[in-house]
Amino acid sequence: MDGIQDHAYVGNMRTGALVGRDGRVSWMALPRFDSRAHFTSILGTEEHGLWRIGPISPDGTTPAADRRRYLDNTLILESVWTTEAGTVKVLDFMPTTGEAAQLVRIVEGVAGRVTMHSVLRARTDYGRTTPQLVFSGRRVSATLDEGRLWLDADVHLGARGDDLFSQFTVSEGEQVAFTLSWQPDQTTPPPLPAPAALLRQTTAFWTTWASHCTYTGARRDDVIRSLIPLKALIYEPTGAMVAAASVSLPEEIGGIRNWSYVYCWLRDSAFAAERLAQFGYGQEVEAWIDWVTAVIGGDFDNLQIMYGVGGERDLVEEELDWLPGHAGSRPVRIGNGAAGQLQLDVFGEVVDALAKAQQHYPHLTPKVTPLISGLVGCVEKLWRKPDMGIWEVRGPRRHFVHSKIMAWTAVDRAVQLVETGHMDGPLEHWRALRDTIHRDVCEKGYDKERNTFTQSYGSTELDAALLHALLSGFLPADDKRVIGTIEAVQQDLSIKGGYLLRYRTSGNVPGVDGLTGHEATFLIGLGWLIVALGRIGRTSEAENLTEALLRARNDVGLLSEEWDPHAEQQLGNFPQAFSHIAVLMALAAAFTGAEPETVEVAVR
Repeated sequence: MDGIQDHAYVGNMRTGALVGRDGRVSWMALPRFDSRAHFTSILGTEEHGLWRIGPISPDGTTPAADRRRYLDNTLILESVWTTEAGTVKVLDFMPTTGEAAQLVRIVEGVAGRVTMHSVLRARTDYGRTTPQLVFSGRRVSATLDEGRLWLDADVHLGARGDDLFSQFTVSEGEQVAFTLSWQPDQTTPPPLPAPAALLRQTTAFWTTWASHCTYTGARRDDVIRSLIPLKALIYEPTGAMVAAASVSLPEEIGGIRNWSYVYCWLRDSAFAAERLAQFGYGQEVEAWIDWVTAVIGGDFDNLQIMYGVGGERDLVEEELDWLPGHAGSRPVRIGNGAAGQLQLDVFGEVVDALAKAQQHYPHLTPKVTPLISGLVGCVEKLWRKPDMGIWEVRGPRRHFVHSKIMAWTAVDRAVQLVETGHMDGPLEHWRALRDTIHRDVCEKGYDKERNTFTQSYGSTELDAALLHALLSGFLPADDKRVIGTIEAVQQDLSIKGGYLLRYRTSGNVPGVDGLTGHEATFLIGLGWLIVALGRIGRTSEAENLTEALLRARNDVGLLSEEWDPHAEQQLGNFPQAFSHIAVLMALAAAFTGAEPETVEVAVR
């Protein structure tokens, strides 16, 4: 079975598909990121749905591609196989036309004459139900839970049991195209596809979008390669940004830390919006601000920390007991119970992103300032409460230091905007609130003997999120408490290769997060460490860790949530916005030797 890192990703800013090295589409949900999946083999077996296109080995299997890449500055995947009979490549992409979702797969002969096969095994409702295939001339369709799938191909399609099968050959210069289209109603077929035209359109879309990147520093190609997944994780109809494109991929092989990330966390999307603003993508940032405005609807007291991509609030967590999980990692979960948690840090992260958006794009001020004012009002009511924190613990609430500092951040950014004349507000009142939160954190969240802030009030544990908190400007970079915390977190949480755990887990007994088991290193934590080390002058070490972060990418430049440096494998949901944000932070900081927010970019 392919590992998580063996996959590539194609998408259309509405949904996406994971494609393995052997040409297998092992995950796809239509029509939205959070729809019920039709190819689910990554969470089970081949019987749970897939679509494989590739050459046939003598033993009847499909080998892994010899090499893969994305075509320059696009999300169009090229997989190449070299066999005894010749060489063949497959282009996989999802058109970005804004119409009903399609997955196009174009097979092209490069040399010789290669026998290929296509096996499409649709299984609706996360692999549980087998739809009936209906043949209409050269078109085949299948009824789904929502809408209908249609497959068009340049070669004959036939049924093998419940599978849709085709065997064909391609010679040098020949092309065979397959187009899988989703239609919202059950009866109306889609227009006949034009794969070559869709390829040209999709190529033009991505290359044009990438060309708008305003970053001019070193390793621009790497910056763009991490910006593209962020763009692909946006649900374009609303401007929401999902945390990742998959469901329940494990943080520990065989473990229970398996969650659905196909929703929009205010925190994760705020981090993404910061980076998009930093690199010149104001249109996406403004769309995100409009989405945040819409989901809050002026009712700040009922704000959730995450929503569905259409603004849905009800994200009931369920376990799918018919799926064995990726590499036996159960349970498989959809929905997410953390939607109802109190996470104080979210207010600071969203306000910080809004403030930075205003700095990059002053015309957004009328949209930004009402949100900031309302969110600071929430902070004033809630900041003294214990919460579940940035890591969404399933155990008891605590007074997490990261949460408190991010509450301070929200008030601080509001103060700065009032001081600079960009918004109105009770300046002296907010200054006093900011000072009160600051004193509280320094008195209750700082361990004087060890010279470090701690994970929570009264705790001796450390947390990688403290690095993020101290990048907020809570204290000057040369303050001994900042330097002490950076050094303590690095010493306590670093493992092989310098990769960073987010906190210590407890194995067979529930830890601070209320869960048993362990996990790998959390890649955004390494990004924070890189920036923090640069701020205190340890630039050589930061550069070395940046190289380590980039080495964790797979062969097509994608990252999941976590990296296991012992097994050298990616873990967690994939591709993960957090991890690509870490890359962008690290590269920007390396270019300037400063915080990434200070990178010089041209404002479009």
